[in-house]
Amino acid sequence: MNRLSRSVQSPRVLNIEDLRTRAKRRLPRVVFDYIDGGAEDESTLRGNCRAFEALALRPRCAVANPMCDLRTTVLGTSVSMPLILAPVGSCRLMFPRGEEAAARAAGEAGIICTLSTLSGCRLEDVAAAAAGPVWYQLYLVGGRDCALAGIERARSTGFSALVVTIDTPVAGLRERDLRNGAKELLSGKVAQMLPFINQLLVRPRWLAAFFADGGLMKFENVVIPGNGPMLYADVTAALEQSVVTWKDLKWIREAWNGPIVIKGIHTADDARYAVDVGADALVVSNHGGRQLDGVAPTLRVLPEVVAAVGDRIEVLLDGGIRRGSDIVKALCLGARAVMAGRAYAYGLGTAGGAGVSRAIEILRTDLVRTLKLLGCASVAELDATYVDVPREWLPE
Repeated sequence: MNRLSRSVQSPRVLNIEDLRTRAKRRLPRVVFDYIDGGAEDESTLRGNCRAFEALALRPRCAVANPMCDLRTTVLGTSVSMPLILAPVGSCRLMFPRGEEAAARAAGEAGIICTLSTLSGCRLEDVAAAAAGPVWYQLYLVGGRDCALAGIERARSTGFSALVVTIDTPVAGLRERDLRNGAKELLSGKVAQMLPFINQLLVRPRWLAAFFADGGLMKFENVVIPGNGPMLYADVTAALEQSVVTWKDLKWIREAWNGPIVIKGIHTADDARYAVDVGADALVVSNHGGRQLDGVAPTLRVLPEVVAAVGDRIEVLLDGGIRRGSDIVKALCLGARAVMAGRAYAYGLGTAGGAGVSRAIEILRTDLVRTLKLLGCASVAELDATYVDVPREWLPE
């Protein structure tokens, strides 16, 4: 076991919050807050986590389950537990070759890793690093031709599903990024950078690793004809010019012959649209509270979405996963599996791949313990009888 692996073992790290605390110590404020922060007042960010507290568990006692089966399938792919690493952009800022480290850890754990379009590592390199299934998350940054090129690269390198994110017509107002001078630090102009540069200088180990990894990353999977990979400073404007609409799903489907997952569903109406356009799965997601602040927590709207689509499409949940019991609660309300982003990003920012592996291990151990305490032998047996669902959560 190397130094990084030892640094995240018990008793130093017992839960995801411990990884968050350690990531905060290692990363510059501007990078940590990119992971940790949300939009505007961050009410939806907080609400995603608090919603799990509002859902009480109903255990079956005097039941012996020496072994609990965590295995399930998502879009026909067998996974060791109902957890998927969500797409997180700019992982290379958190740790050198961050996306590759996350994919490697996910593969070793027998779960799916989803690569963001806005990653610092080439999707070919991530596919090569992964020992398990990988999905590719699609933005239309750079225009339709760039997106088509990315889709073709993903297909040819073995990505098994395409995740289309639909909740980013503009970037949310992430006030922490503004206060930390993210725009100024990306400008490359010394006068603009100077008031904010100290937060980098006080993290010398991170800074040395950052420069050893090539310095400020480019978006290697958004290749602009004649210009090469998109520059980091250009992405905000590019997102605003690349809104995904339901009509776009037609040509995306024509370009991709594998499963399509639509991420960013908040309502029953949009869930039905996802079914109508032929999606194979949807993700109930509010972008981790990073886009429109004030929307309902994802767990709160999960029953509405599940009731709207029935068994016509697989439903995943994203947002607020910090404990194995959170995974249990999502499955009880009808989710096939969950996506987690911050949970593993904290681990990545703490100790690279070792931190991601520790985050997965924590959630797995939590999940087994929760099932045993519930008197439930497998994730397949979980249903609404294991939770007290608030009446106002139930669809009319």
